[in-house]
Amino acid sequence: MFFPVPHGVHALRLGSRASASQNVTVRPGALCALTFAATRTCVQDENLRIAVAPSLSAPADIWVWGFRAYSPVAQEDPLCGPLLDAVAIKELPTPYPTKDNLIKNAGFEIGPQVFKNSSVGVLLPLKQKDTTSPLPGWIIESLKAVRFIDAAHFSVPEGQYAVELVAGRESAIAQVIRTVPNRAYNLSFAVGDAKNGCHGSMLVEAFAGNVTQKVPFESAGKGGFKAAGFRFVASSVRTRLTFYSSYYHTKASDGVSLCGPVLDQVKVVPLPIKA
Repeated sequence: MFFPVPHGVHALRLGSRASASQNVTVRPGALCALTFAATRTCVQDENLRIAVAPSLSAPADIWVWGFRAYSPVAQEDPLCGPLLDAVAIKELPTPYPTKDNLIKNAGFEIGPQVFKNSSVGVLLPLKQKDTTSPLPGWIIESLKAVRFIDAAHFSVPEGQYAVELVAGRESAIAQVIRTVPNRAYNLSFAVGDAKNGCHGSMLVEAFAGNVTQKVPFESAGKGGFKAAGFRFVASSVRTRLTFYSSYYHTKASDGVSLCGPVLDQVKVVPLPIKA
C-alpha cells in the first residue's frame, strides 16, 4: 500500500489497537517535549494515545454522538489507523525572568523541536500547565491548540520563533508573574500575521490584572507586525497575563484551514515609583 508521507519517504502506520515504543535516555527531572507528526489515513475516527513511563497520558474523554443507521452491522476496519512519520524528543531548559523583563520565555525561543522539512508549525496541546508545558513558562489554557511557528517557514516579528493563535477565543495562552501589590507595570508585545495566507481584520485581546487591551491588526496574509502595550497596576503578589484572538480566521487559499494572529516579544517591566 502506498500513502503520501508528509515528512521524508517512509512512515509507520498504526492499525487498530497497535502500538510502537522505544526506550530513550533522558535526564531525570528534566522537562522534555515530544514532537510527532501524525496523519489520518481513513474516513473513520482515529485516536492516537501517547504514553511516557512511568506515567501514562490521561484517559480519553467520553463523547456521545448521534447517527442514522443504514445497516444492522457497524464495523471498524482493523487495518485503519494514523500514519506516524516523524518523532523527536527535546530537553527544554528552564526559563527565568530577568531584571529587564518579568516574563519567562518572552520571545518563545524555548519550545519544542520543529522539523526542518515541515512547513505547518507545531500544535501545542490544550490545557497545558506551565510546569509541564512544551512551551516553558507559558500556560496553554484554552479549549483548542496554539501553533508554535518558526522563522524559516513563517513571518516572525523577532527571533526564530513565535506563537499563532489559531482558534479565536478558544486559543489562549497565559503566564503568571510575580508582582508587587499596588505597583504599576508596563506590558508590551508584538502582534502580526504569519505570512501564511491568513487575512482579514484581526484582533488580539490582552489581559493583565484588571486591565484589558484590544489590539487590531489588518492582515493581508503577507507578513508584518505592530507593537502594542499598556499600563496596569498589580493587585497581588501574582498577576496573570492572558492573550487570545477575538475572531476566527481561515486561510484564503482554502477557506478551511484555521489560522490567526501571531504573538511575540512579550515584556513586562515595573514603572518607577513616584516620590
